[in-house]
Amino acid sequence: MKRHVLTLAMASSVALASVAGASAQVKIGILNDQSGVYADFGGKWSVEAAKMAIEDFGGSVLNGKIELVTADHQNKPDVGSNIARQWYDVDGVDMIAELTTSSVALAVQELTKQKKKINIVVGAATSRLTGDMCTPYGFHWAYDTRALAVGTGGALTKSGGDSWFFLTADYAFGYQLEEDTAKAVKDNGGKVLGAVKHPLNNADFSSFLLQAQTSKAKVIGLANAGLDTTNTIKQAADFGITTGGQKLAGLLTTLAEVHGLGLKAAQGLVVTEGYYWDLDDQSREFGERFLKRTGRMPNMVHAGTYSGVMHYLKAVKAAGTKDADAVAKKMKETAVDDFFGKGGKVLANGRMVHEMYLLEVKTPAESKKPWDYYKLISKIPGEQAFFTLEQSGCKL
Repeated sequence: MKRHVLTLAMASSVALASVAGASAQVKIGILNDQSGVYADFGGKWSVEAAKMAIEDFGGSVLNGKIELVTADHQNKPDVGSNIARQWYDVDGVDMIAELTTSSVALAVQELTKQKKKINIVVGAATSRLTGDMCTPYGFHWAYDTRALAVGTGGALTKSGGDSWFFLTADYAFGYQLEEDTAKAVKDNGGKVLGAVKHPLNNADFSSFLLQAQTSKAKVIGLANAGLDTTNTIKQAADFGITTGGQKLAGLLTTLAEVHGLGLKAAQGLVVTEGYYWDLDDQSREFGERFLKRTGRMPNMVHAGTYSGVMHYLKAVKAAGTKDADAVAKKMKETAVDDFFGKGGKVLANGRMVHEMYLLEVKTPAESKKPWDYYKLISKIPGEQAFFTLEQSGCKL
């Protein structure tokens, strides 16, 4: 098991920590996939985003330094739960964030409820996290399957893509994304012709793509993410799927995957993200700082990790304690309204509601500078993108 410990303290916070004692006052854990299919989707880049948030906050809170720990959960719920239990019971971690992979996020959120700690899910998608599996201490930040479905699924159906076939990752995230998108398709007058499930971290998509091609569906919805999405799109080109008239919809495709594919392969993809670095001055300022540190522009998972960690720290400061009940209350009372969550608000079920963006990947000719990958199709108001508290199914 790969684990690292990163202690972040600026000069001023070192002095404050020495007054309060040597130990960290607040300890944050970033738990995600750092070596597998989602390593670029979140991975070490999310760790860097969390470091930026802690540094920008000032490195200390409650008269003590802020410490960051990080680990690779390998996309396995048992591994993720064991790390989280160790962090909570032995290492004194107060909050766990990022949690890419829905099955891991659901497992860790349940443990977090038992331990009365805070978790902020950024990289996992399932809307169940703030639905039937909601908890008083669980928060969901950047996006979810409902927002992706309303964005990409709804928009493509309205524009004529009214028959769909799904290639779905065979675990909680894929099931929920397919279910939510299928509903959006049907609600907009479309129909679903079929679906096929594939293993996580799959290498060969030929049999699945053949079924999708044979279906004659106008749109092939990719209910997967990370390298699975990248590999599906690359292999779809070999089958001549898009040249044959079918359209690929990357239901969870971010800037990281577009960068991995290159514009020649990714051009024309319609995607939904909660952040794009070139939307406005605030987005560009964060994007440029991130680029200088990492050599790459952030996607919505990296930007969302920064936003979630910063909001948590502000809530700790405002509450004057790291007690989970007091901090959760402050997080829900306080508007987000940063470069990521403009006008954002946190519902009682922990869902952070904010604007989402429907984007189309540019052609190589349209791109004028490095990382100039998207053109904005439309903005989706948060109230339209996400479930209301009543719709979510949360019993809190």
